[in-house]
Amino acid sequence: MVSGKLDAVMKARKDIVARLQTQASATVAIPKEHHRFVIGKNGEKLQDLELKTATKIQIPRPDDASNQIRITGTKEGIEKARHEVLLISAEQDKRAVERLEVEKAFHPFIAGPYNRLVSEIMQETGTRINIPPPSVNRTEIVFTGEKEQLAQAVARIKKIYEEKKKKTTTIAVEVKKSQHKYVIGPKGNSLQEILERTGVSVEIPPSDSISETVILRGEPEKLGQALTEVYAKANSFTVSSVSAPSWLHRFIIGKKGQNLAKITQQMPKVHIEFTEGEDKITLEGPTEDVNVAQEQIEAMVKDLIHRMDYVEISIDHKFHRHLIGKSGANINRIKDQYKVSVRIPPDSEKSNLIRIEGDPQGVQQAKRELLELASRMENERTKDLIIEQRFHRTIIGQKGERIREIRDKFPEVIINFPDPAQKSDIVQLRGPKNEVEKCTKYMQKMVADLVENSYSISVPIFKQFHKNIIGKGGANIKKIREESNTKIDLPAENSNSETIIITGKRANCEAARSRILSIQKDLANIAEVEVSIPAKLHNSLIGTKGRLIRSIMEECGGVHIHFPVEGSGSDTVVIRGPSSDVEKAKKQLLHLAEEKQTKSFTVDIRAKPEYHKFLIGKGGGKIRKVRDTTGARIIFPTAEDKDQDLITIIGKEDAVKEAQKELEALIQNLDNVVEDYMLVDPKHHRHFVIRRGQVLREIAEEYGGVMVSFPRSGTQSDKVTLKGAKECVEAARKRIQEIIEDLEAQVTIECAIPQKFHRSVMGPKGSRIQQITRDYNVQIKFPDKEENPVHSAEPAVQENGDDAGEGREADPGSPRRCDIIIISGRKEKCEAAKEALEALVPVTIEVEVPFDLHRYIIGQKGSGIRKMMDEFEVNIHVPAPELQSDVIAITGLAANLDRAKAGLLERVRELQAEQEDRALRSFKLSVTVDPKYHPKIIGRKGAVITQIRLEHDVNIQFPDKDDGNQPQDQITITGYEKNTEAARDAILKIVGELEQMVSEDVPLDHRVHARIIGARGKAIRKIMDEFKVDIRFPQSGAPDPNCVTVTGLPENVEEAIDHILNLEEEYLADVVDSEVLQVYMKPPAHEESKAPSKGFVVRDAPWTANSSEKAPDMSSSEEFPSFGAQVAPKTLPWGPKR
Repeated sequence: MVSGKLDAVMKARKDIVARLQTQASATVAIPKEHHRFVIGKNGEKLQDLELKTATKIQIPRPDDASNQIRITGTKEGIEKARHEVLLISAEQDKRAVERLEVEKAFHPFIAGPYNRLVSEIMQETGTRINIPPPSVNRTEIVFTGEKEQLAQAVARIKKIYEEKKKKTTTIAVEVKKSQHKYVIGPKGNSLQEILERTGVSVEIPPSDSISETVILRGEPEKLGQALTEVYAKANSFTVSSVSAPSWLHRFIIGKKGQNLAKITQQMPKVHIEFTEGEDKITLEGPTEDVNVAQEQIEAMVKDLIHRMDYVEISIDHKFHRHLIGKSGANINRIKDQYKVSVRIPPDSEKSNLIRIEGDPQGVQQAKRELLELASRMENERTKDLIIEQRFHRTIIGQKGERIREIRDKFPEVIINFPDPAQKSDIVQLRGPKNEVEKCTKYMQKMVADLVENSYSISVPIFKQFHKNIIGKGGANIKKIREESNTKIDLPAENSNSETIIITGKRANCEAARSRILSIQKDLANIAEVEVSIPAKLHNSLIGTKGRLIRSIMEECGGVHIHFPVEGSGSDTVVIRGPSSDVEKAKKQLLHLAEEKQTKSFTVDIRAKPEYHKFLIGKGGGKIRKVRDTTGARIIFPTAEDKDQDLITIIGKEDAVKEAQKELEALIQNLDNVVEDYMLVDPKHHRHFVIRRGQVLREIAEEYGGVMVSFPRSGTQSDKVTLKGAKECVEAARKRIQEIIEDLEAQVTIECAIPQKFHRSVMGPKGSRIQQITRDYNVQIKFPDKEENPVHSAEPAVQENGDDAGEGREADPGSPRRCDIIIISGRKEKCEAAKEALEALVPVTIEVEVPFDLHRYIIGQKGSGIRKMMDEFEVNIHVPAPELQSDVIAITGLAANLDRAKAGLLERVRELQAEQEDRALRSFKLSVTVDPKYHPKIIGRKGAVITQIRLEHDVNIQFPDKDDGNQPQDQITITGYEKNTEAARDAILKIVGELEQMVSEDVPLDHRVHARIIGARGKAIRKIMDEFKVDIRFPQSGAPDPNCVTVTGLPENVEEAIDHILNLEEEYLADVVDSEVLQVYMKPPAHEESKAPSKGFVVRDAPWTANSSEKAPDMSSSEEFPSFGAQVAPKTLPWGPKR
């Protein structure tokens, strides 16, 4: 029994059958073309068949000529699979494909109107019939289906084809190419209508052909009716054009489209199209209407050409913005004065051509004035200002904000910056002489400020002091930045760099550097000496990428050596660090400088990186010996260097060669690998292999990568194998022997420290214990914590360990087990470690601090007391408030207690001084002000009241609007008495000014609001600043969207209203003109008129000589079933829209 998902069960059954039943194989032959139907889409049919029959079916590859399919499986499965394969092949045998050649001209008769006939045949016979579309030049019709039904379909199509071939005839007529689209109709509907109504097929030449011949094919008696319909449709619409200079188009359209509206109202079916840049107007619509409209437009053009004139003048585009003037003042004055239209191309076009249109006399006067202005501008001054390219981006500002401010300040001056790719420092200024001079001075001052503020110095500070320079929560560095007004960048915490970068004004940078260095000096015994070394030697002393100087700094305990800035000419080199290391570095630097002055020689040798530590020796002993005997300096690569094998030797030639000889001998010895062994008692093996073999790793690193192999645990062997360079093996053997001696001489002593102090003794993350372990080479084990001591009756007695439950029977003086710390190592080291541990036990002192100051000492959320505890490395215990105690306990190391006590008392003095100051600052003064003035006193986003608060250092409280009991006209000022009075006077002064102000509402067309407000309110702020008024625009959804409120002094309000009304008039004319132009310059989609058409009559045709046949009714849904249907513009077959 197999259960699960269906496909999984089928697979499992197949596998079970394959393993348990006897497998056989058979072949079945089917036509090669049927193989793909057995495989199915993506092989799904084949997989399904294999699962269903529990067989494996192999089908030959397409390039294999065989038609044999091999089936493998059980006898029963093979039979089933064979049957299924033959069944698939039989089904395919029933289906057939046939192609029938039919002349292209007869395809429409076979398809029938709207493809109805071919659809009917397909439905009745179940055969798929594919007729190529008219656009494809193919004649064959493809039939697919069951053989019998396919034969029926082919017979029916052949019959239609033969009939039409016998009965139909053709006539050819000439129809204008432009009218073909009307004969075709939307989506070819007109052709289908003609075919349906008359049974005649109309053949239109392709659109890319120049032929105008239309062929009608059908039965002779039906051709006349079809031809009538073709002509009717061809002549139903016409396209005509009127020549009119493009500059007259806007005058033909008229203000707000008034002129055109007269024509379009009379003849709504006529579409009039203006194409920008072309000297013609296109009309499209019913022939008669188009003719009438054409006459009217031609008359308008003739009249305008007689009355209007235009002229084009060439003026350098760089002067265009000056011609326009501030906010368009110049150009608007010329337009109004001479009643002309002036078209100035946009900056993006870089065109010099200006066009003036209007009254002939006005055009000439405007031309004269513009040319005079341009002539004057050509005589303006151009000045090149040299500004370092690195400052260009700063002057331009983010998104061009700063340069916009400069251009607004000097609107008549053109400022051109060079392209960044040119690497040029020249900035070009052009404009009136006085303005250019002012702008030059302004920009030079700006550059001077930038240069002054971009001075930068590097300060090397020992990495361990960076956290002290930053301070708690960045307090120290923030204070230095603010007070020195500089930018200070510290290296990342995980970086090896010790350099702090200070940027700003030179004096400020020097001050910040002094403060940072003083912090370092206070924290450590740092000495600083100055050494005079000729400036010409500085680069050679520093070495390639600083390798040489770095080797001296590292060798001398990480001192900092600071060389003066290149080009300064100074010979002074500053060495900073611990006193002994500074002296050592000074000697080495002077010695090296002396060598460089005489004659310096350099040699590079190579050694594997793992040999470097062994060559240097413990504490640099070996390399120092080579240096002392030869007098040469040897530089090993640092972790940052790419070439880790390279060792550089520098000094006098003979000294370098001697050092090279010694080092190469050492390296050669290291390359001679030997294998040796030593005996180590198995009881000590664990010490070497614990912690993932840390001791062995340290030995390998120390002694040139020597390999030390201990026997596997459980073998009880004492043989240890050493493999490596002979000297390294010997040194490693000696070190292992030393470790064993230490282990043999190891003792264990006890150190009793009360458990409550254990955490303090350990230090943060056990750092203090780790330090003692490293310093004294001992192991320290703390006891397990005593979780629930139940021996004591009183908590205090238990804490001191004087009276424990067991203590009543044991020696009262003996320490508890949980207090005993175990120290293991050499006896003398253990004793020293014990002393170091006992020195870490904290002691407690008490300090008298008035109770009312306790909460200030604790600080917000304990921040104050935490800061003191971190600073002095002590624990400060403040008594609970309910005890009302003045005693604060300080617990910590004896060395830190005096500093902590002094710091706490200093804080008390500060708080007492603050209390006195707080009493003086709490003076309150009330001032009565009408509530309607409160928002103005507060200002936008509190700007005004904040200014008063900051200026007078007071707190100003306004009444709560929701509090009914509080007087709403009282403003309370709190601060020093003198400051509160000054703040009151400032408020009353504002009130006095506000009482003189008036508010007036002015109607302003809402369409120009955005133009008056400007980008981000810049324009309206400028108006408000200029006229010293407040202007409020209605919010969206306001009852009157045109109502604008102006508030200020009466004379200012009147001037501001006049100004914005002038702006409204100017902007409104532009808005109206652009709205009108948009309507006519963008032709709307073809719209069918709702008015009923009178139809079209084909006159003088040969078959209508004696006929009184009426024109087709275009409003009839029977005669024109698809007429009036809305068609999406993109799918119109009428050619591209203009």
